[in-house]
Amino acid sequence: MARKPASRTEFVMFDVFYEDGSQRSNRKVPGSVLGGLDGDEAARSVLEQQDRLISEKSGIPPIAIERFCRSGSKPPKEAFAKGASAQRS
Repeated sequence: MARKPASRTEFVMFDVFYEDGSQRSNRKVPGSVLGGLDGDEAARSVLEQQDRLISEKSGIPPIAIERFCRSGSKPPKEAFAKGASAQRS
């Protein structure tokens, strides 16, 4: 008799940029959280929850998340537009 395939938990990797300018790469977020109408914005609450757990264990207060994007993806076009307009001025 064939075995049923085990359910795999799919993760999506994110690069997180904080307000103090620091960056953390390849943060795992369960794929089941993503999708819906919010798209990747739903990952923010998962990432903030991970940060709270880390800060509780380390004793260092969490830093606010400025932005995040999927690992390996290009930065948002707004970042290019801001940089390009600043260089042209």
